[in-house]
Amino acid sequence: MASSDRTYSGKEVALHNSRESCWIIVHGKVYDVTDFLDGEYTIMWSTRRPTAETDYTGRGVDHPGGSKIILKYAGKDATMEYDPIHPPDAITTNLKPEKHLGSVDLATVEKVEVTITDEERARQERIAARPPLSEILNLHDFEAIAKHTMPEKAWAYYSSAADDEITNRENHAAFHRIWFRPRILKNVTKVDWSTTILGQKSSMPLYITATALGKLGHPDGELNLTRAAAKHGIIQMIPTLASCSFDEIMDTAAPGQVQFFQLYVNKDREITKRIVQHAEQRGIKGLFITVDAPQLGRREKDMRQKFEAEDPSEVSRAGQGGVDRSQGAARAISSFIDPGLDWSDMAWFKSITKMPLILKGVQCWEDALEAYDLGLNGVVLSNHGGRQLDFARSGIEVLVEVTSKLREMRGLSFPNEKFQLFVDGGVRRATDVMKAIALGATAVGVGRPFLYAYSAYGPEGINQALQILHDEFEMNMRLLGARNIKEVVAEMVDASNIHLHMVSVPADNLYESNYERLQGARLREIKNKL
Repeated sequence: MASSDRTYSGKEVALHNSRESCWIIVHGKVYDVTDFLDGEYTIMWSTRRPTAETDYTGRGVDHPGGSKIILKYAGKDATMEYDPIHPPDAITTNLKPEKHLGSVDLATVEKVEVTITDEERARQERIAARPPLSEILNLHDFEAIAKHTMPEKAWAYYSSAADDEITNRENHAAFHRIWFRPRILKNVTKVDWSTTILGQKSSMPLYITATALGKLGHPDGELNLTRAAAKHGIIQMIPTLASCSFDEIMDTAAPGQVQFFQLYVNKDREITKRIVQHAEQRGIKGLFITVDAPQLGRREKDMRQKFEAEDPSEVSRAGQGGVDRSQGAARAISSFIDPGLDWSDMAWFKSITKMPLILKGVQCWEDALEAYDLGLNGVVLSNHGGRQLDFARSGIEVLVEVTSKLREMRGLSFPNEKFQLFVDGGVRRATDVMKAIALGATAVGVGRPFLYAYSAYGPEGINQALQILHDEFEMNMRLLGARNIKEVVAEMVDASNIHLHMVSVPADNLYESNYERLQGARLREIKNKL
């Protein structure tokens, strides 16, 4: 009988509870994860999914949470800890077959005692005190509730940005330097804000952009977004670092539902090729290649969580091993990304797929021009939500520069079907989207607000968020004097101050009340011995 066919008792598994022999139980199956403790294999127990649906073992990547979390569940049932941050196939994909030991008789397994801390009890009380969804009037409101009801580590990961978080705040503030010039006496009895994105229909000129680790906010993770996108007729961009597996998301999609895929390029090009071609086979309609992350930025809110949560001895071990787990989830999950990606790789991408190719993370007109000249299908003007290079300019500011220069140098007008411009970062209102459309964007990516919506209120939250945007579009299209998206044109906005970073703009009280200021290093609590 093969080892994978064997059924163990809980007592047998419990004997393997040390660094020398570490077994865990996940969904009634027994796995030997001893080799993960010292990073012999790739990430399994991590805050990211594997980057391929195929074999991805033996890459020498350490577990970003450290051995501490694995050893906590050595010899025990780890399902409750595993589920929130892993796709179902993470352990089976990353662990060699001989490490799949068999099944366990769950009736004989000792239950792991779940201790509810005072902090968690207080959080549950805050959840119970949430206002009804009918009182949530805008996307800011979801963020305000999520801030108080999400687990602290999850909030830190979602909300964190690079260094002093200047760019993160500028992304939103930049929209305030653009003012409307509405037209009057238009027959706006009927208004239509639907559009096409890379030839695909969308009920709104926006898409759900890729954001990692969806299960940190809700057990269904990215599936909340998939279902809501289908219901509201918009497009979801599936992230490489989703908590749910790629195939799970695709299987959840409605028949004919359009989805894009965001790609972090792996150092191993064969893995990248398998991911891309698998995505194409599953019906993905656009490949968005992230180009602004040769290394993930310093996100100090996220990092500080790791400093406080990790045992000092584990931090020391990590440093000696070459993987600094004190750098937070973002840095820990990114070791597979290829910093050697360059323009010459674009020809290779065109040779392995027929999907439209879009560069995600372009931040100046020169690179947009290069992408156009290479025959790519578009660019996302983005600074990674302010999570990479601090003091990078906002996507909406770069949009103004790109449309001007490409008109001057290549005679292009925008929006342009053959070379489409997208913007993401800082969007909280339909008016933000309309400003970008007027300035030449085809559509705008929205990320964090949708995470906050389902983190605070589950699937009902994301549906409400999209309904709010629907209502805002309808009202503001009428007030602007535009009957359809083609009538939202550059003459309807004044962007003359977009490049002036010190110009006075009205304060946005809702945004500023949600922004959590960075905290510096502090003394640890000292207990009085008296």
